Amino acid sequence: MSISAVPTFDLEESLAREGYSVIVGFDEVGRGSLAGPVMVGAAAFLAQRLPQAARSMPHYLADSKMLTECRREALYEPLQQWADAWSVGSATSAEIDEWGISHALGIAALRALDAVERTLFGAFADAAGTPTQQTEQTTLAADWDAHMPRVGAILDGPSDYITKALGTFEAPAVPVPAHVVTQVKGDQHCGSVACAAVLAKVTRDRLMTQLADSNPDYARYGWAHNKGYGSQAHKAAIVQYGPCDEHRTSWKLL
Repeated sequence: MSISAVPTFDLEESLAREGYSVIVGFDEVGRGSLAGPVMVGAAAFLAQRLPQAARSMPHYLADSKMLTECRREALYEPLQQWADAWSVGSATSAEIDEWGISHALGIAALRALDAVERTLFGAFADAAGTPTQQTEQTTLAADWDAHMPRVGAILDGPSDYITKALGTFEAPAVPVPAHVVTQVKGDQHCGSVACAAVLAKVTRDRLMTQLADSNPDYARYGWAHNKGYGSQAHKAAIVQYGPCDEHRTSWKLL
């Protein structure tokens, strides 16, 4: 891996200087798949812990597409411990068919953000309400605004589908809406986004393998290998057997 491929916290630190106390990186996986859910990973870091997180960044972290499956799997547990909170939100193939891919991505991202914020808010509430907490936890609690923190988000790619989905009927009522900035190739440049990308990729790959292993009707599409994407073997199986209930039937599958 070249040095240029190693992500940094430059953009995260810029958002922290603007007053955001929680920084969340987002990346998607499964957008172009023919079957299975689309997923969006969210990796959250407390602004005051960014220097510490930068120093302790797991070795070999990079854009998930640049990593081997073995390397992604090896990073999966360390990344969960590295981020202050993380989640992977999803939208099903049926939801994609009903809403379209862009809105489905937005809802998946908001589901992840909702889970991350509720995890962090609970942690802060515990720190604030317990006088015997360690100094670091007390400092974290004091760092919060009197009411709610400001949340800044970095979304991989050119389009902010998160803000567009906010407040729609399908969206969860996230505790604090995030201010979203987009970053093309964010998974290569931003540590939080790279973390979210690997967590989302491993989570979805494992799910597609589990689906294939659990049902012979799914196994014949080769999802254990193609993860639902349009490989020749997958398309040949669709021709032979037709689509199943996990396929995005509103799409051109062949």
